[in-house]
Amino acid sequence: MASPATTQTVRPLDTLRFDTSGPPQITSVVADHLRLLGARTDHPAPGDESTAAATITGGTTTVTGGGFDPAHATATWSGPAGGLVDEATVQAATGIMAVHGRRDGSPRGLAVDYAATATGVLAVQGLLAALVGQARGGPVRAVTTGADRAGLLAVSQYLAAAGAEEGEAAELAPGGPPFTSADGVRFELETLDPEAWAAFWKALEAPVEALRAGWRPFQFRYATACAPFPAALHLTARSHTWERIRRAAAAYGAQVCALRPLAQRAAEHDGAAPWSLLPTATGPLAIGPDRPAPGVLPGTSPGVPIGGPLAGLTVLEAGRRIQAPLAAHLLGRLGADVIRIEPPGGDPLRGMPPACSGISARWLALNRGKRAVEIDIKSGADRRRLRDLAAGADVFLHNWAPGKAAGLGLDSEDLARVNPALVYAYTSGWADRIEDAPMGTDFMVQARTGVGEAVRPEGEAPAPSLMTLLDVLGGLLGAEAVLAGLLLRERTGHGVRVDSSLLGAADTLTAPALRRAARGENPRRPAGFRVPRPTADGWLAPADTDARAAAAHDLSGLTTTEALARLREHGLTATAVTTELSDLHHDPRFTGSISRDAHGAPAVPDPWSFA
Repeated sequence: MASPATTQTVRPLDTLRFDTSGPPQITSVVADHLRLLGARTDHPAPGDESTAAATITGGTTTVTGGGFDPAHATATWSGPAGGLVDEATVQAATGIMAVHGRRDGSPRGLAVDYAATATGVLAVQGLLAALVGQARGGPVRAVTTGADRAGLLAVSQYLAAAGAEEGEAAELAPGGPPFTSADGVRFELETLDPEAWAAFWKALEAPVEALRAGWRPFQFRYATACAPFPAALHLTARSHTWERIRRAAAAYGAQVCALRPLAQRAAEHDGAAPWSLLPTATGPLAIGPDRPAPGVLPGTSPGVPIGGPLAGLTVLEAGRRIQAPLAAHLLGRLGADVIRIEPPGGDPLRGMPPACSGISARWLALNRGKRAVEIDIKSGADRRRLRDLAAGADVFLHNWAPGKAAGLGLDSEDLARVNPALVYAYTSGWADRIEDAPMGTDFMVQARTGVGEAVRPEGEAPAPSLMTLLDVLGGLLGAEAVLAGLLLRERTGHGVRVDSSLLGAADTLTAPALRRAARGENPRRPAGFRVPRPTADGWLAPADTDARAAAAHDLSGLTTTEALARLREHGLTATAVTTELSDLHHDPRFTGSISRDAHGAPAVPDPWSFA
């Protein structure tokens, strides 16, 4: 292979080519991202319509050129035992419908191809990781991933909580935002401060008992995917105009965002990639007798693999909540040594209920296997410790508030001075691409970008999902961006800054809908799209292509098993909807997939396998 220090490239896949085939909802994401990373193909872009034939159960992508041996990725809907054939059946089986439906009190399908989108990103991650491994002298590896694994990863925090030793800290019951103003504006509300929450509602003359009772479900909605507020809060919102609500939020430190339609987002969309990569050093990497080539463990042979394709790489992660911790978790599953930077006393989210062996089950879902170092970033001495750690690391990853890193002297330029080989990764909310953007949190980004409209079919009022769709997909894109940065570093010999965002996640998820809107078509899916069917003892979900025909059958008096048999007799495909996440441990569709970690917390399988 060509020497990484002499290869002329601007993007990590420049001079490489690819071919891809398989389910269009998955391969369209793969093809889009490979093109954005610099690879070329002679074949037209695949379609991405959700009604594509369910008979395409899997596909392959091959990347060639650039001095690399061919890298192969296989992406399927499910493993051999799963029997899942499309987005609808994957959402149903993995628990996505159950979690998304908590606010409404029954399972609901996402009208976007969430599992397929995540699978496409995972497939690209696998290809990039395999190429990074090759560039470091490792073996040629093929990667396999599946939408069933992507779906389990998406619900992993909820699954961990469902299998914990204790109950939830907040009630699991229907309810939640968005709110609606007197003049019909549907809006999201965000604040992390209970005093701002109380002041906002007092300004709108909400009953004191209601605002007090509403804070806990509001605070925990990121964890529970529901928020059973007192009805008085919704009634209070409906008694004021949108302008009055905006003034109250601005006066008391809360933030509100009106739900925007997909057509509006399509009109302003700048077509930017979901991440950006920028070299940070002008000279060659400092590789000498005292510093091994990037990622190669001292005392080992570059040609001998140790674990995954990122074995021997060190990732420093200063992340909070979901996005950055999940990105670092994925890099760890690929073999990197992840060192988590935590405040003095440790991450307070370690104690967030419910717990397994005294540690938050949700925290474990994102952070198991990481090492931790406590650093007070407000202390000059501790910031020097952090710079010393960065000097010997391969990746520094954070999702601090905008401007915080620069204010601390820990931005990409600062750390490049101590480590020109560093891949510096920032996972943000907006990537500085939206003027006057609200707080960059999952539900606010959903509201601002049209996701609230995209996840519901025609005829239903728009509402952002209370499942953390963008935090999870943003974490996947953050890991993809880091892998792209690592490959670019190997090919150019320079450190790289990579930026990803929840905005990029939103645009990736809604890409098919935005394309429909740009063509002047209705961007939303038709009424009744991807709605589960009740049975006598549960729910089932037909495959998308069979939903119309399945609707002709009365299944309400049949058990789920009987209903599935009835549909099979008519040549129709469907699967049972998982309603209790704890049942996934024993679900034959995922035999042997879900385990328990050393603390007893449920753990989903790695989303890829390498051979």
